[in-house]
Amino acid sequence: MLLSAIKENDNNETRVSISPESVKLFSRLGLEVIIENGAGETSGYQNSNYEEAGAKIVTRSECLQADVCLCVRMPNTEDINNLKSNSLLIGILNPYENKSEFSNLNKNKISSCCMELIPRISRAQSMDVLSSQANLAGYRSVIDAAEQFGKAFPMMMTAAGRVNPAKVMILGVGVAGLQAIATAKRLGAVVSATDVRAATKEQVESLGGKFIMVEDDEAQNAETEGGYAKEMSEEYKKKQAQLISETVAKQDIVICTALIPGKKAPVLITEEMVSSMIPGSVVIDLAVEAGGNCPLSKMNEIILHNGVKIVGYGNVPGRVAKDASALYAKNIFNFLSLLIDKENKKINFDFEDEIINSVLLTYDGDVRLEQFK
Repeated sequence: MLLSAIKENDNNETRVSISPESVKLFSRLGLEVIIENGAGETSGYQNSNYEEAGAKIVTRSECLQADVCLCVRMPNTEDINNLKSNSLLIGILNPYENKSEFSNLNKNKISSCCMELIPRISRAQSMDVLSSQANLAGYRSVIDAAEQFGKAFPMMMTAAGRVNPAKVMILGVGVAGLQAIATAKRLGAVVSATDVRAATKEQVESLGGKFIMVEDDEAQNAETEGGYAKEMSEEYKKKQAQLISETVAKQDIVICTALIPGKKAPVLITEEMVSSMIPGSVVIDLAVEAGGNCPLSKMNEIILHNGVKIVGYGNVPGRVAKDASALYAKNIFNFLSLLIDKENKKINFDFEDEIINSVLLTYDGDVRLEQFK
């Protein structure tokens, strides 16, 4: 059975779906691995790295004819139409935004699996691409903030005087937020964080951060079954905005990480709040690709507003492309291990399996997942 990795069409996408280290893992599943020429270059992998690991370098058209085609983002229409009939496509396919491609997938009976829909259950942790990529995004957000901030993070005592520590606030305490807290603390900052989920308080405090939130009855039920934050009522949002407004004005750096799957990112830090910040402060908006937690954010731009920098880098995991690709490839390997019958060398979809049932978007010419029909 042939497994391929294609080069990403999106110029903003620096990751690749197979790392050289993962080639041997896929081979153990009985798969012959082929890589599109130059697919790994933006991740720091050369063709020779893949060849040394046992993969073969081929053209894009050859990759599209593989039994299993791996990608990071949804391929374009032309590529989907050139996929082998009855093959399997695996990637972060963003079905909320790419519904127009469903008919093309179904036309050639392409089975497609959306890795971002992996359920948050213990058995699926090793396959959870959102967590692996968000970890790196949280880390990189702090590095990007430090780069844009004109001062040091830790407190320093020198013969010439004292340097006060940077004050960093994290909005949204998911995987990215927790990693941002940990990274900022390691750099010596004074860190606070807020989230609508009361359950995150213990996690923040365990990392040495100060937890700030609106505590009411609604906050006690602010988490979905999958562990994500729910969309809150307008009344709660007003209380939250007031609390954030009072706190943001005292911060040097604010990192926004709040996302709601399938919906526009909630606005957490308004233009008025940014205006209240000290000139030289920095806002990092990790939600910019979903509309942004700050209305001033612009994709892949740094905006200066009253002396405050608003950083809106897209694809932040791709700013740590080599590690992001390696983790992503391992996530896919763990998922494929569920699907492949090594004895008969074929894909076996067990529809009773919660993981497979959650991610299999299209199958046998039809859209399977109810939320996307």
